[in-house]
Amino acid sequence: MHTVMWTFKVPAGTSKAQLIDTINAPAHTYQGIPGLIRKYYGISPDASSIVGIYLWENAAAANAFYTADWVAMVTKRWAAPPKRQEWETPIVVESAERRLVAAE
Repeated sequence: MHTVMWTFKVPAGTSKAQLIDTINAPAHTYQGIPGLIRKYYGISPDASSIVGIYLWENAAAANAFYTADWVAMVTKRWAAPPKRQEWETPIVVESAERRLVAAE
């Protein structure tokens, strides 16, 4: 499995309610993306930045999704380019289900 985290600086003066509205609007578009297992949205405590954390089946699926058009779209949405970080994810702990999911 492969994890990618995108960090976005939020435009000054954006309220937490505005952030939630902006996050909620496109959330449904991430359903059914090939290779995407799970996506998390996060807002920093001071609402100055947000993160999108994506768990992918593999790096190839992630790289196929993050096109130049996608980066341009999210850069426009947040008025600044995001920062990308990524990791190999050898195991995921599904605590509520009391199970471990290992990468193949």
